[in-house]
Amino acid sequence: MPRTSSTCPHQPPPAARPLILLTALLTLLSAAAAVLADDATHYETKSPSRDGIGKVYMGREISQVMGHRGARWLERPSRIREELPSRVVAAMDLAPDAAVADIGAGTGYFAFRLAEQVPRGRVFAVDIQPEMLAIMRQRMAAQGIDNLVLVRGTEDDPTLAPGSIDAALMVDAYHEFAYPREMMTAIVAALRPGGRVFLVEYRGEDPSVPIKPLHKMTTAQARREMTAVGLEHVETQDFLPSQHFMIFEKPAAGG
Repeated sequence: MPRTSSTCPHQPPPAARPLILLTALLTLLSAAAAVLADDATHYETKSPSRDGIGKVYMGREISQVMGHRGARWLERPSRIREELPSRVVAAMDLAPDAAVADIGAGTGYFAFRLAEQVPRGRVFAVDIQPEMLAIMRQRMAAQGIDNLVLVRGTEDDPTLAPGSIDAALMVDAYHEFAYPREMMTAIVAALRPGGRVFLVEYRGEDPSVPIKPLHKMTTAQARREMTAVGLEHVETQDFLPSQHFMIFEKPAAGG
């Protein structure tokens, strides 16, 4: 009877295994280096300012994030007259069956209003903080709302399916994104051709607006950053007391 080898015919001989492991390690290191290089291409670092994280994107230092402990501030009664949420939602001019995402939804201050605006549609309330999602989940159950979908995003991805939404709304949130380039690239991918991004930010050009500088944006800065991911500026409306209402559009297919 011929003698059989103890080495499985589908496995490499022992002498070759260190080389294979080394090759795999080099591949992983190469991939990690590529990610870091890409990050370095879009971002710079500096000593953090008082309200910033020390990460700079297209000349703008990214601000610190307001955590879930600020939930009560998001629901403050004065916000109705300060930010006119009903007018914001109406200005989006959504079809009753539209699919819309509220990115950085927080407590759902706008998401629940959007759900009323699209009774035959769907609202994706995206947030990276489980505590914020829990607040919205409780309210959904109490009000019996069934066209609102909670989505746990990450710092660089809203985790929305490609071509799944007609519009995306960001209110006082975009300036806090740690990875704005990656987030907006993913949002653009989630938009259908002709879909729109509605960006609401406190006016950075106006020093009289009593908001910390890094928590405001100029229209010029916003246009630069949205153009960088392929969006086209449609118009900026200034019907809000202290904020810009900026509209951007994903070009139609073949446009």
